[in-house]
Amino acid sequence: MLKKCAKQVLKIEADSIRQLISRIDKDFEKAVDFIYACKGRVVVTGMGKAGIIGQKISATLSSTGTPSLWLHSAEAIHGDLGRVRKEDVVIVISNSGQTQEVVDLVPQIKKIGSGLIAITGNKKSNLAKNSDAILDVSIKVEACPLGLAPMASTTSMLAMGDALCAALMDKRKFKKSDFAFLHPGGSLGKQLLLKVEDIMRKGSGNPMVKESRKVKDVLLAITASRAGSATVVDKAGRVKGIFTDGDLRRHLGIDPLLLARKVKDVMTKNPRTLKKGCLAVEALRILQEYKIDEIPIVDEKGKAIGLVDVQDLLKAGLV
Repeated sequence: MLKKCAKQVLKIEADSIRQLISRIDKDFEKAVDFIYACKGRVVVTGMGKAGIIGQKISATLSSTGTPSLWLHSAEAIHGDLGRVRKEDVVIVISNSGQTQEVVDLVPQIKKIGSGLIAITGNKKSNLAKNSDAILDVSIKVEACPLGLAPMASTTSMLAMGDALCAALMDKRKFKKSDFAFLHPGGSLGKQLLLKVEDIMRKGSGNPMVKESRKVKDVLLAITASRAGSATVVDKAGRVKGIFTDGDLRRHLGIDPLLLARKVKDVMTKNPRTLKKGCLAVEALRILQEYKIDEIPIVDEKGKAIGLVDVQDLLKAGLV
């Protein structure tokens, strides 16, 4: 019985969303154009559960290139209406379109001169009649077993809001890099903004040795820098090889004179490198693909300038 009830709710809500597809009409296009041309902000308002959906829509707009703020309808008619300006566009969300706070708010929005978009399930409501564009989210039946709690109606509001946000992203040609700029603290922001030079080891933390150095000296340099490898360079500072813990282990058991050898004889030659300016996530890809732990960073002339260790990527939150 419980499973049957749950499945019925999901079916009703899924059907409600499917019904919205045919309602992407001229009014929807008008709403998108209206917001796109907005010189101010998009103010989203509503009451109760519709208001909670409005908060999500406002947040999605803001994070996808459309400045927006959430305004509680009841608070608006008690002073917070001062946040709304003529150059703003106001999205009012109400299933009935007749909620008293909404009915009281609409004339005030019209007086201010803001554009008004309705997301409503009642195209004949007071709200709809006074709106510049109507997004119809009417449903055939609520998903609530009692037919009382808003379920399918709020799901439809949310879906229509997402469609509106997505259409605006498309119209603005909003890119991943734009999204990352607005989400610098998120994982996607780090992937798209963090460069290798932002996390690479340099100076005393980046051991660089000449090809003629003895392995013993190279090990001391690695230990002093608390790194897992040393970049081997020629006289001009160009990368010729890398000496890692793995190289040490591979030669230690078979070469009793290893510590006295020149590092050029036991290093990994022509290692993979990354140029300054590359994304840190590219360093992660290479380390994972080739199963290595370090990668030297070079400038445009191929000179070693830093080192990225897998631990650096861990600290940056990319792993």
